[in-house]
Amino acid sequence: MTDTLTIRRPDDWHVHLRDGDIMRGVVPYTARQFGRAIVMPNLSPPVTSVEAGAAYRDRILAAVPDSIDFVPLMTAYLTDASKGDELARGFREGVFTAAKLYPAHATTGSAHGVTDVANIMPALEHMAAIGMPLLIHGEVTDHDVDIFDREAVFIERTLSGLVRELPELKIVFEHITTADAVAFVDGSGPNVGATITPQHLHINRNAMFAGGIRPHAYCLPVAKREKHRLALRDAATSGSAKYFLGTDSAPHATSAKESACGCAGIFNAPYALESYVTVFDEEGALDKFEAFASENGPRFYGLPLNEGTVTLERAVVSVPKTIDANGTSIVPFHAADEISWRLVG
Repeated sequence: MTDTLTIRRPDDWHVHLRDGDIMRGVVPYTARQFGRAIVMPNLSPPVTSVEAGAAYRDRILAAVPDSIDFVPLMTAYLTDASKGDELARGFREGVFTAAKLYPAHATTGSAHGVTDVANIMPALEHMAAIGMPLLIHGEVTDHDVDIFDREAVFIERTLSGLVRELPELKIVFEHITTADAVAFVDGSGPNVGATITPQHLHINRNAMFAGGIRPHAYCLPVAKREKHRLALRDAATSGSAKYFLGTDSAPHATSAKESACGCAGIFNAPYALESYVTVFDEEGALDKFEAFASENGPRFYGLPLNEGTVTLERAVVSVPKTIDANGTSIVPFHAADEISWRLVG
């Protein structure tokens, strides 16, 4: 049995770092584990210009501890008014690594999102021409569609057609949650990849209702049935280069989660690698973990692999009930529970 595991330093291909005081509290958790991270742009106001992206990157870098080498990879927030020229300028100048498509009102901070993909097709065509990846929150927002079906319906109504119309566009189907998404990614060409979060590998939808309403298990897209969780575990540990690590770590104050209208999001950054490697261990796939965590993502994005390494060891870790993120109390994923691996260096 393997008791230690050393892998190339990984990257997080989907993270929310917020802004202001809370950002300064959460950035170190991501930076200590990951060499790079794709940073989501759904601030208020959202990051829609090159200048806003560069300024946000500077604020993040100022929050990184001096002893740590960490590169935030910025994304542009797509709106119905997004222009290909602005996206291309940001991509050319090294400010934007990708652009993010939020269907309007799909999740936290998506009120300014895209109401119809047809509205941004010229911008997407421009992105395809220059090799700029599109990152997609893949859910419909129609009120008549069951929340547990919104990912599958998005594939049928929107994503399938987009891939047919623009096969040269690099697409990351982010934080997938269903067997339908796995089948779609597996059946698509090499320009379609997907990120998978630790929470969707560990929990199914029952976690939100275990003995009462459990707001800290609520995220968007929501966890689905057990068959979908198992499909995600199979995909993540399969060795397929189409799947890579993306935590979707989304910090909210404890008071904002434990309220009459609790925010969607799970803060998994403090123990992200430990959470993921526990799954690979349970699935007998520790030999596949380095590719998922450290290789598939940069290769999909066309970026070099990181040079350094990190080491994890088999050990019981007790996760605290709350974490103080620079004055904000946040409940982390696995709170008050134990996980079986520890990051040691």
